[in-house]
Amino acid sequence: MGRIVVISTGGTIASRWTGAGFAAEADGREVMATAPLPEGITVEVVDLFSVNSPRLTTAHQLTLLRTVHEVLADPTVDGIVVTHGTDTLEESAFLVDLHHHDPRSVVFTGSQLPMGSTEGDGPGNLYDALLTAATTRGLGVLIAFAGRVHAARGTMKTQAVALDAFADPSRELLGKIGFGKVTVLRSPQRPQALPLPAMPELPPRVDMVMHHADGDPVLLNAAVAAGARGIVLVGTGAGNATPEIVDAVRAAVARGVLVALTTRVPAGPVTEIYTHGGAVDLVAAGAVPTGTLRAGQARIAVLSALLASENPVERARVLRAALSEEDPVLVGA
Repeated sequence: MGRIVVISTGGTIASRWTGAGFAAEADGREVMATAPLPEGITVEVVDLFSVNSPRLTTAHQLTLLRTVHEVLADPTVDGIVVTHGTDTLEESAFLVDLHHHDPRSVVFTGSQLPMGSTEGDGPGNLYDALLTAATTRGLGVLIAFAGRVHAARGTMKTQAVALDAFADPSRELLGKIGFGKVTVLRSPQRPQALPLPAMPELPPRVDMVMHHADGDPVLLNAAVAAGARGIVLVGTGAGNATPEIVDAVRAAVARGVLVALTTRVPAGPVTEIYTHGGAVDLVAAGAVPTGTLRAGQARIAVLSALLASENPVERARVLRAALSEEDPVLVGA
């Protein structure tokens, strides 16, 4: 069915017992040796790095993004599978998706149980990811996990340890895998891909601040003081906070900080309903609402916008475009 390149980055699927806990120590070839190959597929492995995914940096993720583009420059490649730790998989997959313009699929997968576990889920997930990469087109970046196919956009880790770890709480399932077949249930809507960013010497700092009862602007102001060029405010409800935080957002935006507004609620869109510090006031102060994207992916959208331009107005426009169906092609950057 095709030639698939597997990019190995570590995670639980590449983890072994170290005496005190599990750590990603296996290379991509060792990971591939655990899984059967779908009929007609040939595999090549790129060992990019092997780390537990909480240790991933922006530099790691941008290296992965560029590697995906380099691999797809070869027209004889039919698809890509990325093996990745589950903790930050949703972030890396969304970053690649924001910049993905190729009809060939890039499929992320991993596991909840380490290598060698009895009834481990890694081999099955890897088989499904290979099958998905070889047989789907035009769907963007995907996540294959526990017999399900998810669009990268909007999907998040919803289970800390259960095997069926990923879902988009705001949308229906994209597809299912079973009996050697991938069944696509819907077509994801995706904005036009952003251009591939340059590799910055020092990636921009993007922080996340969560609102709660008794929440005040201290942490948001501290992020600005620490040099954050982007902030994701995780509001309550449909994206709400307080008048004091609205003032802090306005001041941050005036300093050129790109502020995105999401919510700590698992499902549903950020919506301008309330004043007195609610989303109505936060958006008026310059925060960009992120729709149904939650904190991790909202941060990636902010990062991509920051990398796209030095102009604060243009950055905000690129962020809004990346969150919607607008054309994000840069103008006047």
